[in-house]
Amino acid sequence: MTSWFVRGLAAASVLVLAACGEQSDGQGADRPVPDPLRIATEGAYPPYNMTDAAGNLTGFDVDVAREVCARIKVECRIVAQNWDGIIPGLQTGKYDAIAAGMSITEEREKVVAFTQGYATTPAYFVALNDSPLQDIDTGLERVNLTDLDEAEKAALATLRERLKGRTVGVQSATIHANFLDEYLADTVSVRRYDTQENLALDLAAGRIDAGLADASAWEAFLDSPEGRNASFFGPGFDGGLFGRGMGIAIRQNEPALLDALNGALASMQQDGTLKRLSEQWFGFDASMPAGTR
Repeated sequence: MTSWFVRGLAAASVLVLAACGEQSDGQGADRPVPDPLRIATEGAYPPYNMTDAAGNLTGFDVDVAREVCARIKVECRIVAQNWDGIIPGLQTGKYDAIAAGMSITEEREKVVAFTQGYATTPAYFVALNDSPLQDIDTGLERVNLTDLDEAEKAALATLRERLKGRTVGVQSATIHANFLDEYLADTVSVRRYDTQENLALDLAAGRIDAGLADASAWEAFLDSPEGRNASFFGPGFDGGLFGRGMGIAIRQNEPALLDALNGALASMQQDGTLKRLSEQWFGFDASMPAGTR
C-alpha cells in the first residue's frame, strides 16, 4: 500500500518507534527466519490489499506475501492491521513483516529495514469530471521530485496556483500526506482520512475538491459506479519523498529474514512472477526491474 511510506512518520514518532523497537527486538541478528512467518497488511488499500465479501484478505500484496512464503518454505500467516498502527505493531512483535504497499523512504528506514523494491506506481490527483481542476495543463505527464528541472518546477507552480483555496483529501500518515504538507500546505486545505475508501467516498460526494493517492489505489474507485464521474488531473509524481518503490518492511537487525525475503523477491522478478501478479491486479506491469534495490 505506497505509509507506502509516505505513507510517512513525524520526527517525534520516529524517536518513539525507534526506542520501542530497541526494547522489543530481543532476538536480534541471530534470529532465524520465523516459521510461521506473520505478515501484516492493511486490508483497506485496493488493489494492493483489501478484504473481500467473505472477510478474507486479498490483493496484490497478499499474493506477493504468499508467494514469498512459499519460496522460502515457511507457513504464511497474513493479518490485518490499521495503517496508523502498522509500524508500531511490527516494532512490538505483533508480526514479523509488513507487505502493504509501503514505500521505501529515508524516514521509514530510520525505524525499519526494507527489502528490495517489488512495485512502483506514481501518485495522482483526482477530481470530479465537472471540476475546473480538470482543465489544469502543466505540459508534463510525470514529475520526478528527486531532481526537479525547470519544467517540473513550473508544473508544481501551476498546480499550487490552481489548487489555491481548495480542499484536498489524503490518507493520513502516507507519503501523499507528506507531499501535501511539504509542497501545498500553505496553498490548500488538507483533509486527512483514515482509509483510502473514506477519502474516495467524500470525493464522490463533493465534500472535497480533489484527492491525492497512488495511481493504482485510485483504480478501484474510478472503476466503481461512484467514481465514474471522476478522473485524474495534472501530472503523476514519483521520486523524492515518494521513495524508491514499495518494499516489505521488517524490524532492523534481522539479516537472515532480510536475505530470505530479498532472495524470494529477486527470483520472483527474474521469472516474471511479480510482473504477472501486477498485471493481474493493476492491469499493467508495476513490478520493479530485476536487480533493483
